[in-house]
Amino acid sequence: MRLSSPYDHEVTRGVGFGLAAYVMWGCFPLFFALFEGVPAFEVLIHRIIWSCLFLVGLVTLLKRWGPIRKALAEPRRLGRVLGCALLIAINWGLYIYAVETRQVFQASLGYFLTPLVNVALGMLILREAMAGLQRIAVVLAGIAIAIQLVLLGELPWISLTLALSFGTYGLLRKQVPLDGLSGLFVETLLLLPLGLMALAWLSASELSHFLSAPRTTLLLVASGVITALPLLAFAGAARRLRLATLGFLMYLNPTIQFFIALLVFREPLSLVQLATFLLIWASLALYSWSAWSSRPRSPLAPAGTPREGERS
Repeated sequence: MRLSSPYDHEVTRGVGFGLAAYVMWGCFPLFFALFEGVPAFEVLIHRIIWSCLFLVGLVTLLKRWGPIRKALAEPRRLGRVLGCALLIAINWGLYIYAVETRQVFQASLGYFLTPLVNVALGMLILREAMAGLQRIAVVLAGIAIAIQLVLLGELPWISLTLALSFGTYGLLRKQVPLDGLSGLFVETLLLLPLGLMALAWLSASELSHFLSAPRTTLLLVASGVITALPLLAFAGAARRLRLATLGFLMYLNPTIQFFIALLVFREPLSLVQLATFLLIWASLALYSWSAWSSRPRSPLAPAGTPREGERS
């Protein structure tokens, strides 16, 4: 009988953190659907402001100011961080809009597409080699989008914009030497002046919903907290799990969103949309199999040792 080791315990904790992060992200539609009558633009403004303020306390509590000071001390290197900030603001704002207009199927499709967009961007921009199965996966995703264009007469622009913005964000983020928490704080800090100016304009124009009702005010403030919590859980998972394991857990997020759209919001799902999802799922299965089969194996791992939680 194999006794559990401290390392096994860490892997179990890592899976727990990963599940918590992706389940929270997957349930975001339920939260943002509560902002009835508040425009997506205003929700985005408050999400930026309150995320930044909440992260100030969190960074202070965790004593993580070192890398942040270092990043802010070199303004010439903040260009990529500003690019990340603008991309994540576009992604956040469009996602809130998709939920408010009950287009969560499109949002779900966008996050299913994101790993394939990452592969395509890596090949086109970073000149990374693409395995044969990954090429087929990207082609299948392209066919799925073409089906919607031809049969529905329109591009799934929300899905494509969410996938491209988040995929490009990931591409730039890889070039920024900041951990997830520090990076998000610097990004929201760079967006904070724009957020405060926008809030001042809304208040001066008497269009602001902040302080209009206790429930709305509480929800707007809470938007900052719920932005940071899954990130913390994800950071705990990333330190304990292999990238391949995190990749499989990642599909929980759009899967939960898909079922929320279907069962909670009861959005209509046409046969064309279903065919699109089936093709995307097939492409993700190929992509995942390719990533799993080509994963690095530690030569030091003893025979019979599970590789699920190899140190990353």
